[in-house]
Amino acid sequence: MSTLLPETPEQLAESLRDAASAHRTIRLGGNFSKERLGGAPQPADVVISTSRLNRLLQYDPRDLTISVQAGMRFAELEGVLAGHRQMLPLDPGWAADSTVGGVVAANLSGPRRRLYGTARDMIIGMTFVTLEGKLISSGGMVVKNVAGLDMAKLMIGSFGTLAAIAQVNFKVFPVPAESRTFVMECSTAAAAFAERDRILRGVLQPAAIDIVNWPSGDRLNWRLLVHAGGNAKALDRYARELPVAQPCPESVWEEIREFTPQFLAAHHQGRVVSIPTKFTGMPALVEKLNVPVIVRAGSGVVYAHFLETPSEFEPAGDDLAMMTKVKEMFDPEHLLNRGRLYGRV
Repeated sequence: MSTLLPETPEQLAESLRDAASAHRTIRLGGNFSKERLGGAPQPADVVISTSRLNRLLQYDPRDLTISVQAGMRFAELEGVLAGHRQMLPLDPGWAADSTVGGVVAANLSGPRRRLYGTARDMIIGMTFVTLEGKLISSGGMVVKNVAGLDMAKLMIGSFGTLAAIAQVNFKVFPVPAESRTFVMECSTAAAAFAERDRILRGVLQPAAIDIVNWPSGDRLNWRLLVHAGGNAKALDRYARELPVAQPCPESVWEEIREFTPQFLAAHHQGRVVSIPTKFTGMPALVEKLNVPVIVRAGSGVVYAHFLETPSEFEPAGDDLAMMTKVKEMFDPEHLLNRGRLYGRV
């Protein structure tokens, strides 16, 4: 099986077009660090990696926008922004190996999605390459100019099953003057969610509210974590409004960020499922699951960590039909990253 490492978008387009013209199946990725997410990759005739498409294309800190190629490591992008006290708060796992394109293709987002949103909210432009070898660009470098992004946004969360992401333009954010993390130990999930509800009814607007029950994954070890940013006066109010909370090192978010990669590395048959859930339904869901979870308790998503693939969380009929229809539009021969989207597309 040959591996191709294009260094320009044009070379990427040529590689995809040549493989598709020869009806060869394609395994597409960056560093392939997230192959345990989504469906398992099926055997392919050719591997195409975007890891050498790793350039910083445009960055104006004053405009809070940046454009990078898809193969740039996300950690490198974070480092560039940190030099100007700016950030792209997606907080993906696999921090050392993730590429920008991989983060977008897997639609990864972390604890701070409650305040800042997901990749769909931060992407203002994109260039992707079709199997016909066409370079398609949409959006731009202006935050308010998002016309024509609908097709590009199909790439977000597609796990590379539709086309190859070549370039992404983001809006970025200033780093808060200060930040603090608070933790509350709870004996039950119900107690953790009750405290979550109290916070959401109040005046505080934390960047992140996570509930976790690992490493044990049992019903007796729950932590509610709150992350807040701002000036010292604003953060002092958190301490007053959360009297039962204790200060917690900021490094706990790195622990949360890397829990999923470590879980999958330790459990070779394991599977992590993202379950969108109404706030009111979260307590019952996590009690039913009884597995290690990371709950984006202020955003409405539960990340459940199973030792084996659960059949009950496969896409519903209507969703699967729509995803299949979109796949047919981009890849009618089903050559690209077969099975990577829920193991079905």
